[in-house]
Amino acid sequence: MELKHRVMVAAAPLTAVALLLSACGGSDVATAIPAAATAIATVAPGAATAMTGAATAVATNVTGMTGGSGKLEMFSWWTTGGEEAGLKALYALYKTDHANVEIVNQAVAGAAGSDAKAVLKTRMLGGDPPDAFQVHMGHELLDGYVAAGQVEPLDALYKSEGFDKAFPQGVLDIVSGKGPDGVQHFWSVPVNIHRANVLWYNKTVLSANGITAPPATFDEFFKDADILKAKGITPLALGDKVTFASAHLFETVLVGTLGPDGYKGLWTGATKWDDAKVTTALNNFKKMLGYINSDHAALTWDQANDQLIAGKSAMTIMGDWVDADYKAKKFTDYGWANAPGTAGIYDALSDTFALPKGAKNHDNALAWLKLAGSQPGQDAFNPLKGSIPARIDAGKGGYDAYLQSAISDWKKDTIVPSVVHGAAAKDGWAQAYTDAVNTFVTSQDVAATQKALVQAAADNLK
Repeated sequence: MELKHRVMVAAAPLTAVALLLSACGGSDVATAIPAAATAIATVAPGAATAMTGAATAVATNVTGMTGGSGKLEMFSWWTTGGEEAGLKALYALYKTDHANVEIVNQAVAGAAGSDAKAVLKTRMLGGDPPDAFQVHMGHELLDGYVAAGQVEPLDALYKSEGFDKAFPQGVLDIVSGKGPDGVQHFWSVPVNIHRANVLWYNKTVLSANGITAPPATFDEFFKDADILKAKGITPLALGDKVTFASAHLFETVLVGTLGPDGYKGLWTGATKWDDAKVTTALNNFKKMLGYINSDHAALTWDQANDQLIAGKSAMTIMGDWVDADYKAKKFTDYGWANAPGTAGIYDALSDTFALPKGAKNHDNALAWLKLAGSQPGQDAFNPLKGSIPARIDAGKGGYDAYLQSAISDWKKDTIVPSVVHGAAAKDGWAQAYTDAVNTFVTSQDVAATQKALVQAAADNLK
């Protein structure tokens, strides 16, 4: 499932713009953005310049949307730090030309959307869908909501908004598929691209302990971890109170041990789960678990990240929403690298929005999808969310150093699909994988876990 495209560096309104724009009508947005830029110039001069240059484009694109009244019930799992800030920035832009529409934010807390997906499933089955909802691009979308006939095709929207030209072909391939009618359709609008295989580190902690560069291989990781552990520092922060986190960590270990082709083959049947390299990956993971914080089961991913911020731990492996978490918490003493063994690989996922059948505020939902897929919408959202735009034309500057590096890597790296975040396998298989990994964190039984993973593949590759 290769994703290929070219993404340009994009401009970013900061959170302050949301406060100024929320009071403005669409015709005032070109004035409001320079005003917001001036207001935040002392905080982020580069972003202020970018926002001023983007004012005309925002006014042109956003005011072209249909105004309205009533409500927009928006369902997501964005409730913390940068993800919440990004969502609020999109809400503010929506209100510039939909001032009379009440936005009902139905965000459900729970990392990786585990709790939100359960709530959404109940609502969809009960005939009470929201007006638009967040869903991961890939098998989570196609094998779930599309296969169940619960979402509307978006072909007309793609044509009217030029999305079929704005998004790269690799992305278009993954948001499209055959519906219950047997016809190929577009099913959701991607708002971003994320990378899962990132090792984040506290610069001062590493350098103070004689570690001059982050570990690039498993051998280097274990060597550095021994140094840190001997000094009473937790080498690797993990917060798997919500079970996606340990499954996410093992996903990066699989990619780093098997390589891109071997990893992708796990989800197609080309690589067998009883392969010796999967055994090696489990042993690498088991050894890695010897260097995590003892309270990992009591912490969420962002609480574990707080230990890195405080200097109690040295590293964490998590997606690039961590970058937004650092910005929200005003922490700057951090660096990043690919997770061990994954140099030149981009473990990718994408957040998209879909339109459920039976949405009570259909036109308002369509206007939301137009904004989410627009260049101004993506450039408002992504720098705050800690992700890069899905559009090929987004960008006038304003993304931070990490996001600029991610944009550059997206152009050249080998892309693999995240399983934990919905791209590589359908929900049932992803859940079986997650359950097996979380059992392993407690049991650390390599043979039993590999057997469970083999069975999960057999159940889902029929």
